[in-house]
Amino acid sequence: MGREEIAALIAILERAREEGPGSPVIGTWKIQFDKKRGAFVFDKCENEGYCEERPAVIALNGEVLDPGGPLFG
Repeated sequence: MGREEIAALIAILERAREEGPGSPVIGTWKIQFDKKRGAFVFDKCENEGYCEERPAVIALNGEVLDPGGPLFG
């Protein structure tokens, strides 16, 4: 990641802190940067592979591309 991506991640995390429990970032175990999509993937899988939710995907500009959510339901 470069400086722009780090600044975008900080802005996304600050917004998540303000939003509180309703934020798609809450519950994340791992954050990855997807260079092809220009987006952060907030992974909610536990124990390296056990997943009950698909990850939230948030673009550099803060747009929520996928809020994530339950896989089972």
